[in-house]
Amino acid sequence: MQKQFSLEGKVALVTGASYGIGMAIAKAFHAAGAVIVFNDINADLVQKGLDAYREAGIAAHGYVFDVTDEEQVEKTIAQITSEVGVIDILVNNAGIIKRIPALEMSAKDFRQVIDIDLNGPFIVSKAVAPGMIKKGGGKIINICSMMSELGRETVSAYAAAKGGLKMLTRNLACEWAEHNIQVNGIGPGYIATPQTAPLRVAGHPFNDFIISKTPAARWGTTDDLQGPAVFLASQASDFVNGHILYVDGGILAYIGKQPK
Repeated sequence: MQKQFSLEGKVALVTGASYGIGMAIAKAFHAAGAVIVFNDINADLVQKGLDAYREAGIAAHGYVFDVTDEEQVEKTIAQITSEVGVIDILVNNAGIIKRIPALEMSAKDFRQVIDIDLNGPFIVSKAVAPGMIKKGGGKIINICSMMSELGRETVSAYAAAKGGLKMLTRNLACEWAEHNIQVNGIGPGYIATPQTAPLRVAGHPFNDFIISKTPAARWGTTDDLQGPAVFLASQASDFVNGHILYVDGGILAYIGKQPK
């Protein structure tokens, strides 16, 4: 059973993993035996990530590239293949969110979110797939969202992108299954990160809202995402394909508390 969940000898690329959810997943992959590769959009963020990995005792490989630039992505994937090895596991984690009411959002801002959160995963997946096919298989994990299923005020672009990413996940799974490539997604719930710290204060309306909407009655942690990510990256999930695994404490299953 331990062998089924082992990532020993695998090369894992996690995009946007200089911090946060991406870094937590990369650390879990390292603990399971994988060699860690990550990227970010500028050298300062990559260096910040390298320093954090080094402090954690992880010899990660960091690269600078923009996930929306197809030529840059293809060039860097070839460099990674040459310097580290063929990518066995890809996590499309890089993404942004712009909280702007739809009537106030410019088409330029809308396109930017779609470009990074939806086009980016397509571009990077397309770049790593040939190596996986040649090697005889691989794992791709797209970081989706509860907004892949639900709507909410001010996040129309993000929800459109994450809904599209859910369907991209399913379609790539269908196209590449014959090559022993499994394409799945993880949909995090509301996760406690430094960015959400100001909202997670007892008595804050948003904190109370999340707690009341989550059957587990707490925010998730980045640690909560590590086991599901290792599962989807490992041999244990070889017959799981086109699936979105929601790690949300039960939010999507819950209609909410009955008013007293």
